[in-house]
Amino acid sequence: MNINGTLVAQAIVFALLVLFTMKFVWPPIAKALDERAQKIAEGLASAEKAKSELSVANKRVEEELAKSRNESALRLAEAERRAQALIEEAKGKATEEGKKIIAAAQAEAEQQTVKARETLREQVAALAVKGAEQILRKEVNAGVHADLLGRLKTEL
Repeated sequence: MNINGTLVAQAIVFALLVLFTMKFVWPPIAKALDERAQKIAEGLASAEKAKSELSVANKRVEEELAKSRNESALRLAEAERRAQALIEEAKGKATEEGKKIIAAAQAEAEQQTVKARETLREQVAALAVKGAEQILRKEVNAGVHADLLGRLKTEL
């Protein structure tokens, strides 16, 4: 065995091995590596896109929350305004009702005062007639002296 022959044989075997590897082994490995690189690139792009969409969604959520807070604040203010209006209306009605009750009580008191005066006048007139009867020692006829008794009542 000659070293040159062995070296040439090894070079030929090596060349055949390289050709076989480049023809049948290397393309599937390169294809798998390219596909993997493409999937990684797509995954990174999807992650970046999802990140931007999440950012946009967060901004939209914050805007909606701010809008909801403003609307709830407006509704709360409107409810408070309505409550104040109802309270003021109730106060007005209560004041009006109180005035009506006071006016009715004053009118009733006035009527009772007039009635009491009339009763008192009649009693005073009856006492005056009795006193006059006792002074004159004779009966005073109410029918005959009606005019005199009427004037006496009005003077009292």
